[in-house]
Amino acid sequence: MTRGWRWAGALFMAGAMWTVAGCDSKGSDESERGNPGLDDPAPVPPPDERPVDPPAPQPDTGEVPDSGTVDPVPDAGTTTPPDGGSEQPRPDGGTTTPPDGGTTTPPDGGTTTPDGGTTTPPDGGTTTPGKRVEIPRLPEAKPGWKFYGVEQGGPQRVYGVTADEGGNVWVAGGEEGLFVLKPGAERLQRFGLEDGLRPYGFMPDGSTPPGPKYLKVISVSGGPSGTVFVGYEGMPGTGSDHCESNWDGPHPDPARYKSGDADRVTLRSDGTLGVVHYDIFSGPGVVRDEQRGREKLCNVLRIRYDKHTQSVWFGGNHGFARGEAEFKGAPMCNGQLNCSGVLEHVHPHINALNSQGSVILLTDAYYGVGLDPSGDVWFGGSDRSTRFLYGTNGGNFWRAQTGTENNAANKLDLWPDAKPEYSKPNERVQDSVSGMAVARDGSVWASSFANGLAHLDASGNVTRRMGRESGLVDKYLSAISLDPLDGSIWVGASWGGGISRVKGGDVTNYGLPVFGTSYGMLRITDIQADDSGARRRMLVGFMDYDDPKRDYTVAGGIGIYSGD
Repeated sequence: MTRGWRWAGALFMAGAMWTVAGCDSKGSDESERGNPGLDDPAPVPPPDERPVDPPAPQPDTGEVPDSGTVDPVPDAGTTTPPDGGSEQPRPDGGTTTPPDGGTTTPPDGGTTTPDGGTTTPPDGGTTTPGKRVEIPRLPEAKPGWKFYGVEQGGPQRVYGVTADEGGNVWVAGGEEGLFVLKPGAERLQRFGLEDGLRPYGFMPDGSTPPGPKYLKVISVSGGPSGTVFVGYEGMPGTGSDHCESNWDGPHPDPARYKSGDADRVTLRSDGTLGVVHYDIFSGPGVVRDEQRGREKLCNVLRIRYDKHTQSVWFGGNHGFARGEAEFKGAPMCNGQLNCSGVLEHVHPHINALNSQGSVILLTDAYYGVGLDPSGDVWFGGSDRSTRFLYGTNGGNFWRAQTGTENNAANKLDLWPDAKPEYSKPNERVQDSVSGMAVARDGSVWASSFANGLAHLDASGNVTRRMGRESGLVDKYLSAISLDPLDGSIWVGASWGGGISRVKGGDVTNYGLPVFGTSYGMLRITDIQADDSGARRRMLVGFMDYDDPKRDYTVAGGIGIYSGD
């Protein structure tokens, strides 16, 4: 498959003009295959690499294990130093496959509401059509742990879990919507399209895009008390029907190219929601060689709120971007820089060769978003990671962009390819970063869907790599977080096996003895720390992964740890 990109930009900001030159007609082949994500089935790892063998499902528990990966993709672009020494935004190319592969059946016109305790998936629901849903028993209470599942009103598929500064626990429930567990409550409350969630942007006149609406909440980050930042997946599709490619394709459809992005959601005192949408695109005239505008980032794989810089960071398909945390909304802004509340986008892209020997540029799947106390942000993707020097540059997004895209030393190859650039497919090792966490000493931990853990110093040099031989539950890791209580690093397994907690040279594992044969065989989709109360809590998301060999799927849930 091939596609071309044309871009370059000129924009006006605070009275200054920024210019950039780009490249034309860069194509891509299949690029990278097998970059894992949170949804798709994957080749089963070799038997000696499996953390545990799956037990046979039991009628009352539905335990099950298995696999998951994704198709990362390529991208294009070069950067020309700005005129007059000023920094600038630069444009770039696109991907052809959503990082998590989308869902198998988009719902007609929206999503439906499950009743919380049912064993029947909701219409248009979150699992493969035709598969029954097994509702497992919650793991037995263990010291420090508490669990919530479907029978407590939670979603069947948990993509993310976070807490705001008021102690509300928010859950990304995929096509079922957004969920909240209020302090002291024992049941979760669900919100969907009918409550004001807006997984789509605005037309130029501020109106709603025509066509069906697709809701899939895939990432969450807690903000001020009662506020959560919510990331969506865009409407699934392939080729020019994919939400990233559709704008530049032969038949642009606003139901597709305006789908996805992010919301700021506030829980009002009367139980209703206040919603402000981040439309992650550049409008007409912002990018010189794309005068129509630019619509590329649509899947917000990870979202993180930084209260110190009042930023919301979007780790997405193709690249990453920034939102203003206190953005009030501007439906008729039409992607202009002085009112959109968004700066987009950046990536540590690389040149490579496809199987035919043609040059492609690669970037995709920025699941890694690690906040540094300096205001910088560490981003990790399918091929390269970077320290985005936002705080170092005094909050200048464009200068930080130049430091990522023009500085080869800041395109970090955590599991090195045979060549840093122009490598052939068999000379590349996908980093497949699934998360990043900044430690107390300024060093950084990166988890990988395929390669285990990497420990970096503050300059981005890898000082240590860890896998199962180091005592981790597995090398296939899908989530990571810093524990503010003791500075330990928590990492979760992709294909069952539980959690490893790393502190210095010690590794503590939470596996089947804690999570049982139901939750212990599920994927850990997210781990976040909650320090809103007197004692920190670690929040963990559990979700099954689709296995084409099974005729059932297992409902997931969340775990809350408040022990030492």
